[in-house]
Order: sequence, then C-alpha cells, then structure tokens
Amino acid sequence: MRLDTEKYAYSVEFMCGRLGVSRSGYYDWRSRPESATAQRREELKLLIEKAFDMSDSTYGHRRIQAQLDRWGVSAGVELVRRLMREQGLVPCQPRPKRFNLTQAGAGQVPDLVGRDFTQGLIKFREFLGCW
Repeated sequence: MRLDTEKYAYSVEFMCGRLGVSRSGYYDWRSRPESATAQRREELKLLIEKAFDMSDSTYGHRRIQAQLDRWGVSAGVELVRRLMREQGLVPCQPRPKRFNLTQAGAGQVPDLVGRDFTQGLIKFREFLGCW
C-alpha cells in the first residue's frame, strides 16, 4: 500500500529507522511501478464490479467466479471472494414470494359458543393464593 500524501504523522526518517530500512530504499520502493499482481488485481476488481452490477447485486462470489470463467478470465473462488470483500460488494438475495392458502378474516370472529372464562380465572387466582 502506498501513501501518496505529502504529510505523514511521523517523519520518513523516524519510520525508516523503526522498520530498519534505509531512506533511499524507501524512496526507491516508492518510485517503482505497481507489480503485475497488483495490476491484475485491479483489473479483476473492475470485472468483478461489472459482473456484480449486471446481476443487480444478487450474485455471490461463486457465481461471479463462474461469470468470469464464461468471459475467459481465470480467477480462483477465494480470490474473487477476497476482492469482493475489499470492495464492499455484498450480494442481496431477493426474498422468495410467500403465498398464503387462506385469506385474512374480514373482522372479528364471532363467539358462537358463548364461552365465559371468568369462573376459571377466579378459581385459578384462588389456587395461587392471590385473593
């Protein structure tokens, strides 16, 4: 990871001294071009994002990897998973439709039996000793 800021929390001399590297080595490393692996990862990130957007944010890392295979790009499942995590791409699976076999009642259900539970409640309280 390269820090391209002009100001650091600590001086370059202090950080190089703590890490045990020379200042010239740090500046030499900083001026080097990105490695082939880093470049490939950036290209994969673009392709992963494209496949993720094409799927309406529903594809996970396995389906994205299969899509990359269909496009002729070889990448492992774990690499795709790691890159998706770095980019913050989280698939959102649509919930399945739930079908009810019954329809909701129109209102209150009438008490056709005419139950009265007050006697049972009184006996229950007497049993507990609340009264």
